[in-house]
Parts: sequence; structure tokens; C-alpha cells
Amino acid sequence: MSTAPRNEAVKRDWGHDASGCTILHIDMDAFYASCEIRRHPELAGKPVIIGTGTRSVVSAANYEARVFGVNSAMPVARARKLCPHGVFLPVDMDYYRAISHQVFDIFGEITDCIEHVSVDECFMDVSNALRIWKSPVDIARWIRATVYKRLGLTCSVGIATNKLIAKLASTNAKPNGMLLIPANRHADFIRMMPVRSIPGVGPSTQKRLEEYGVTTVAQLSQLREIDIIHALGSAVSGHNLYLAAQGKDERKVVVNAPEKSIGHERTLREDTRDARTVLNLLRQSCDATASTLRARGLVARTITVKLRFANLNYASKSFTMTYPTQSAAELFSHAKTLLNLILPRNDEKDLLPQFIRLAGISTSNLSAVSTTMIQDSFGDLFDDDPHTSHESDDSGTSATESKLSSTRSTLKSTRKAEKTLDDIRKRFGKDAINFGI
Repeated sequence: MSTAPRNEAVKRDWGHDASGCTILHIDMDAFYASCEIRRHPELAGKPVIIGTGTRSVVSAANYEARVFGVNSAMPVARARKLCPHGVFLPVDMDYYRAISHQVFDIFGEITDCIEHVSVDECFMDVSNALRIWKSPVDIARWIRATVYKRLGLTCSVGIATNKLIAKLASTNAKPNGMLLIPANRHADFIRMMPVRSIPGVGPSTQKRLEEYGVTTVAQLSQLREIDIIHALGSAVSGHNLYLAAQGKDERKVVVNAPEKSIGHERTLREDTRDARTVLNLLRQSCDATASTLRARGLVARTITVKLRFANLNYASKSFTMTYPTQSAAELFSHAKTLLNLILPRNDEKDLLPQFIRLAGISTSNLSAVSTTMIQDSFGDLFDDDPHTSHESDDSGTSATESKLSSTRSTLKSTRKAEKTLDDIRKRFGKDAINFGI
């Protein structure tokens, strides 16, 4: 569900010259809600909101619900106040993914040069497909018509020479629209947008630009590249934003892009300061995340702990491990440390200094097990105490060697136990057993 700023003035005919416009951005319209209406036709025309529970957030909402101001990431409690007569449904990701596979099968009939962004969004490079098709516009029309005919769902398509303009075009074509931006109109098109509409420009970047008096792309385009770099404090971000203001984007469509992160988070039924409750939530998150990593044949080097407070503000902290892992026990060990760094505890040992609403972890710096060397970090095998004795015992075996052997044995047993958990879950269901770390 896109909540990016839109400008109704750009939803017009920009011309019909499709020369060089080989990049399509396809975005399903209100996908989760549309999937629910597909299997519950009686909901058509009603405001449908995906998300239940007073402490949850809205995952998606159809356009009938958006009229009342309901948007994704909004607390469900607020959505109920804005749209009390709305139909609130729980998230059913298995169903949405099943429909997504059917959608992408249709896209695959055009080309295999597809970059999956999410279950309902992708970029497509149709350069090779144009040997058969007359124009990218014809391809976009066929996709929209076929998706609706076979699945009863609508999508919006942006057509341009690069990913940035194609995405902005599809966003502003919504719902159920198509927008072609000819190559010579890219700069004119994007300069009608607020800076916040550029993907990657978040509140922090927006604030920095506002300090320079920049709120629109038109104003941004008047700055020199060095000025933008100085404003952002980053040469890479400054360069990319400078190009964006000119309607340019150097990124290519990446086929089968590797996953960037895998994680798990949960909202508590009640806000809490109880450290044991939050740690238990992090334990469950580490278990679920590690299980997913193993199922996908991946390992991770970076772990991030994320907290959401009672006032809905967020805090997070990351740590990059010396060696990658897919072990829940190892992830949880680092998660506990990160929690203490975010919220150092006072004398009340089991109480956190702030009330927590949500907690979870994510892992990144992912790589395939088959191509990654995994070993135990030498430093991790010892206590932090620098005075640990390394002298030999009476049998002639050094304390260091003894501890190395013991720790390796423990790690091997832990990983074997986690593999056994995976086997049990495959047979009896993912909730059949949990790892008590």
C-alpha cells in the first residue's frame, strides 16, 4: 500500500513518445484488501482494512477506507475511530503470497527480467520483449487487462527510461491507471513533486533539506551537487539525490535480487517495563528469524534490535558479528546486549526505563550457506574477563584448550538441537515446539 505523496496535476498525458522507455514499474492496487474482496465478493464497495486488534497497525486499506483517512502503519485503534463502520480483517500472508505467485506468473509471460520489490510490486525491463511487442505501452495494457481478467485484481503501471521515474509514474497513476513519461519529460515530471516523494527521502533527509529552504524537487534542482552533499553529509546520497532532481537514475533492474533482511517482531498485548517479558519476545523473534534463515539456506552477519515505545516512537541498534550465523541462541545472545545498550537498566533489575509496545529483531548482511565459510569467532569462545587463567591443569591440558573444546561442543549441540526443531516443525507445524534459550 503506497502512502507516497502524489500530485493530481501530473496525472495527465505527457506525450506518446515511448522511445527508450523500457522500464515498467507495476504496483498492485490495495493488494491485501483487494485479495480479501476477491475471496469475499460481498465486501466490494465497502471500506476494507487489513489489521485487527487494538494494539496492531494497519497493513493495508482499500480506497473506500482511505477516503476516511485510513493509511498503512496507522494504529488500528485510530483507524477504527476514523472508519468505525469499516470491515477489519486479519492479515493472511499465506493467501496473499499465493495470489502474488499467480500475478508474477502473468508478468513472467512477458519477460524474465523482473526485479521483485515485494509481494505486490516489481520493476520490469522489457528491452528484449520489445522484439515481439510493438511498444512498452502495449505491454502495460496487456498486463493490466490480463491481471484483471484472470484474477479480478487491478494494478497501476508506470513507464519510463529509469526506475525512479517509472515508480513515481505508477504511484501517481493509482488506482488502476497507467502513466507514460517520455524521456524528454522526465525532469519536468519530477520537478512537480515534493522532495518527500523521492524514494529514500525520509523525515531526517527532508528536515535537512528544509534547513536549506528546499521542500520541492524544483527547488532541489537549483542546488549544485556539492550543496546537496553538504546538506546531507553523504557523498553517495547527495549524488543520487542530485541525479533524481534531474529525473535521472543509474540503478539497473536486478533480477532475482537477494533478500536484504529477514526478521520478526510482535506487538505486546499491554505496554510493559518488565525486562523478562521483552526478553522473551526477543527470544521468540530470534527463534523465528533463525528458523527462516535455515529454511532459506541463509546466514546473517548483522542483527538489529527494534523497539517501539508506548508513545509510538522507535529505537533500534545494530551489531555486526565477526562470523555469520543462523543460530537462534547466538542471535539471542547479541539481542540481549543490544537491548541493554538501547535501554540501560537502573537499580531495579527487572524493570526497563521506558514502557515497550513492540519488540523484535531483523538480520541483514545475508549470504548463502553454500558459499559462506561459517566458523566460531575465537574471541567469542572466552569470557570477557581478561584475567581468565590459561594455565595447564594437573592432567597437562591447558584451561584454554579445555574451554575451546567445551564451547565448540556446546555450539555444535545447540545447532544440532535447532536443526531438530526445524524437522519437528516441518512435520507438526511451526507452532509445535519452541526453543527455550
